[in-house]
Amino acid sequence: MREIRDMLRGKRAAFFDLDGTLVDSIGVWNDADEQLARELTGAAPDRAEIRLFREAALRKFRNEPEPYLCYCGLLRERYGTDLTARQVQARRQAIAHEMLERVDYKPGADVFLWALKQRGYTLALTTTGRRGSLDIYRTKNRNFAAKGPVDELFDRVYTCEDVSRIKPDPEIYLRAAAELGLDPAACLVFEDSLSGVQAAKAAGLEVCAVYDRHSDPDRAAIDALADWRTADWPSLLAALGLGEQKETRA
Repeated sequence: MREIRDMLRGKRAAFFDLDGTLVDSIGVWNDADEQLARELTGAAPDRAEIRLFREAALRKFRNEPEPYLCYCGLLRERYGTDLTARQVQARRQAIAHEMLERVDYKPGADVFLWALKQRGYTLALTTTGRRGSLDIYRTKNRNFAAKGPVDELFDRVYTCEDVSRIKPDPEIYLRAAAELGLDPAACLVFEDSLSGVQAAKAAGLEVCAVYDRHSDPDRAAIDALADWRTADWPSLLAALGLGEQKETRA
């Protein structure tokens, strides 16, 4: 593991995953899938099994045009519902969107973003999530509005609709670097998951792994691949000497 103080040396841009990295939202998708299962089956599902099933499905369908629709097709079969895959997807999104309105930045994440922004770094959001979910953060989430509006912080925003293959494929990072006209060596990635770290490394970018408890099953593999790792955003702010917390917006 390299010295963390060298993380920003030679860098001009920083790319950030969203769910699990900047926001504590992985649990929201577990909650949404749990509620969906209850509605479709009338029974309480196993939360750990839900997460593993979703992650396996998204890996399987990562090269499909609509991987989340394919996942919802599997849910349709799994739960024996008469709903179409598209209807299952619509209901899942409706459940999740209500929850996403209340999600907050992880402690210090917004402070870190503003610190880089104010120092002239180009920031890009590079998420495997859907644009509809991101729009909830943009338009309905009061925590984001107060602490760090997406469209003020980020110069570019990429979601799963902007690529043909989702992480761990490197397409999203290759596209972001190319469209910004930057050499991969000038870009730094922040990710929480193994698939995200794999995508960044496959694109030739250096990556800092941000701890998220939902990625604990892959912790050894993440630590082996990442150039740096941090327990949380306040620790990284302190290690890099990026200053005090920025006041939140009124």
